[in-house]
Amino acid sequence: MTTAPATSATTSSGPNRTHLGIACGMGAGALWGLVFLAPELVRSFTPLQLAIGRYLAYGVIAVLLIAPRWRSVVGAVRPAEWLSLLWLSLAGNTLYYVLLSMAIQQGGIATTSLVIGFLPVAVTIIGSRDTGAVPLRRLMPSLLLCGCGALCIGAQALGGVSAAGGARLTGLLCAIGALVSWTAYAVGNSRCLARLDHISAHDWSLLTGMVTGAQALLLIPVSLLFEPLRHSAGEWWRLGAVSVGVAVIASIMGNALWNRMSRLLPLTLVGQMILFETLFALLYGFMWEHRLPTMLESAAFLLVVLSVTSCIAAHRGRGAHA
Repeated sequence: MTTAPATSATTSSGPNRTHLGIACGMGAGALWGLVFLAPELVRSFTPLQLAIGRYLAYGVIAVLLIAPRWRSVVGAVRPAEWLSLLWLSLAGNTLYYVLLSMAIQQGGIATTSLVIGFLPVAVTIIGSRDTGAVPLRRLMPSLLLCGCGALCIGAQALGGVSAAGGARLTGLLCAIGALVSWTAYAVGNSRCLARLDHISAHDWSLLTGMVTGAQALLLIPVSLLFEPLRHSAGEWWRLGAVSVGVAVIASIMGNALWNRMSRLLPLTLVGQMILFETLFALLYGFMWEHRLPTMLESAAFLLVVLSVTSCIAAHRGRGAHA
């Protein structure tokens, strides 16, 4: 197993470390933002079927990439770390993606992406308790801006009375559930990576893929029991192509960048990086729907940008990893 990524992260100087971490966070956000389009590309499939397809592909690709170094990679994982991989895979991948897909199909891309943008508030508050973290009072402007953005999209999602009102409310609730699930993952994964100096960030991503793929296999009987398979051959090929594409772009490449970033930045700044996924998902969503943002969506977009920049400013001069 190579440990170079972890070593380089440790020896980087403060400013370079922060800049590299932010760049990795932006890259992960740009790749993860594409995930919000996947449910729209294969709307005839249920959220559970989408999750199974994506994570089976993720698992298979992860096994293939680990195969040449199987003994060294898998042999370095202790029992407690397998347990961590189990719950992190569930919270950050399987459960999260099912809830996310339901939210997108019921409430739309823009609503879901902006609700997920509320994640930094929870992660930052939790991270502010870490030793050496930026004090919460210095992060308060960023948290308030992020909270105002969430209020804007909440008003957008619940505003108006129509036949689709129930579906929009269901989508909003699913998005909130996805938010809670991914908050747990972001905090837990960041703290695991801080302890694991013998496993590289990339290998940790691949190991997560293996465990997630195993969870997807267990979900197949559940899907067959409750969800009918009434799709044409063309639809199945489309699902396969989307699943492989999302697995490579978001799960393999995006997760590797996120794990690298998690080792470079303190937890109070890690949470803010997920807002780049929100920004890119919004851009992709507006392009997909061939429309400009509403006033509330524009306000939320601006508040999210200000939230990230103010959080980065609060961390200026604190290059050490908390």
